[in-house]
Amino acid sequence: MAESLGWDAWFTAGVVMLMVGALVREAAQPYLVLLGCLGLLLVAGVLPPDVAFSGFSNSAVLAIASLFVVAAGVQRTEALTVFDRLLFGRSRAMPVVLLRLMGPTALLSSLVNNTPLVAMLIPRVQHWARREGVAASKLLIPLSYASVLGGMITLIGTSTNLVVSGLLQQATGAGLHFFDLTWVGLPAACVGMLYVSLVGHRFLPSNRQPDWRAGRSLKPYHFELRVGARAPAAGRTIEEAGLRGLDDAYLMQVRRGRHTVGPVSPAEVLLPDDVLVFSGDAALIDPLMAGHGLERVVEAPSSNGVQRLPLFEAVVAASSTLVGKTLKEVGFRERFQGVVLALQRRSRHLAGPLGQTPIEAGDLLLIEARPGFDRQWNAMREDFYLVAPALPEEPAGRTRRAPVALLILGGMVLASAFGVVPLVTAAFLAALTMIATGCLSLAEARQAVDLPLLLMIGAALGVGAALTETGLAGVAAQGLLQATVQAGPFIMLLAVYLLTNLLTELLTNAAAAALVFPIALATAHDLNLDPVPFAVVVAVAASAGFSTPFGYQTNLMVMGAGGYRFMDYFKAGFPLNVLVMAVALLCIWLVWL
Repeated sequence: MAESLGWDAWFTAGVVMLMVGALVREAAQPYLVLLGCLGLLLVAGVLPPDVAFSGFSNSAVLAIASLFVVAAGVQRTEALTVFDRLLFGRSRAMPVVLLRLMGPTALLSSLVNNTPLVAMLIPRVQHWARREGVAASKLLIPLSYASVLGGMITLIGTSTNLVVSGLLQQATGAGLHFFDLTWVGLPAACVGMLYVSLVGHRFLPSNRQPDWRAGRSLKPYHFELRVGARAPAAGRTIEEAGLRGLDDAYLMQVRRGRHTVGPVSPAEVLLPDDVLVFSGDAALIDPLMAGHGLERVVEAPSSNGVQRLPLFEAVVAASSTLVGKTLKEVGFRERFQGVVLALQRRSRHLAGPLGQTPIEAGDLLLIEARPGFDRQWNAMREDFYLVAPALPEEPAGRTRRAPVALLILGGMVLASAFGVVPLVTAAFLAALTMIATGCLSLAEARQAVDLPLLLMIGAALGVGAALTETGLAGVAAQGLLQATVQAGPFIMLLAVYLLTNLLTELLTNAAAAALVFPIALATAHDLNLDPVPFAVVVAVAASAGFSTPFGYQTNLMVMGAGGYRFMDYFKAGFPLNVLVMAVALLCIWLVWL
């Protein structure tokens, strides 16, 4: 069969292999890799322009963009604070705590995008954990898992579901219905939450910090301050300067020119321009500057008359241009108009100057910047998975519009679920209504749309079309049939699930779904089977990334906040991967086959 493939099929296979390699090696941001590969197929003549760019005209892309705006409206109005009483109770029994946290989170995630949802809930979970004396590290991975499980319940739960539905509609004329995934996602979510609540949390660390400051969300960091020329500490020993017995931080090293002093003796005399390297609560930065005459190593950006610039915490994304480079190399201050005051990394001890430490994915940066820094870089979603205020903010003035935002969200869900209008129409009208009612501004709506994700999805759909147009998908389907035909359709579904899930862990959810769907569809066609169960398998498997911090972006969002290591995800998440796969395949078999 492979001999009958033309040059275009072999060229496409080479481009796909190149794409997979580039994504695995993180050679560039995912959307740039996919756009580049689509460009190769277009220039080579494998795809005509109308087919190559058909992904960008797919209704799923507009629906996803509209849902980002709807989710932003809900977030800006703090509409979901009404669920706080459901999320948090007085019990400290971990199974009860986790069920209360994960149940409402999964429900909310089935209706709004899980990335802003997790961003809103992380500080709430941390605050409750500090107040009740519970280790937040026992709660944050379950929070991420709940948002992923909830995303499997409805068609709008995650953008991957919409991508698969759009591909199915493009191929057959009918996409997935609003509750098609519920038959699979709801049982999988229930089993998954029970596992995490009863068993999975036991594999998570207890990274409890005994001296948290009430009302603060700052965590132990690596940070640096300089001894000013007129500082009271200059010319005094560490002990005399009052820098030995700090409650929430300790002085690790003193950098003096090219020399480093460490471990630091209490009798060490401090000199002007010494750089002091601390490890501990970054909330001490301001008191150390005010009480000891210390100063920042890097000057803050202009505050434009603001006396004190706000602090933000940012989780570095795997696709970020920061990864593998130092703050100095990327010109962080000039590029981002902010100053990194501290860095947190739990994987190993940090050594060397902060500005010369290579950044890694999952690092948590404490950044001093002008107001609006979080909105600007959350909108980009290229360099940071999450940017949030480091200290609690005053409530936004739009909380009175929270009921309006909830009504708009509910109307969109009902209109789509009962077939009053197609999902894309309901989402688009809901997005317009959010803006018209003042739940968010037009500028905020523009910032809410994740343009790189939309570009990646459109390009992935184009590359997926090449698999079908050149016959590669048919050949792959024939190979899958020959390998599993004796075992029956169930084993074929299992093979599709495993292939999709593996690519999800290596690539991105949307790319994995777009690449495997043509193969799954061709397999269903060759067997004269309903393509819907194969589409559902691809959608669920593409979202079920629990075993690594990179399997789903919410996993990486909580990594720094919870102080997790790679193996924490694997120990707690791999059994969940197996459970979700078993429940999903069983439900699909019972409902459709």
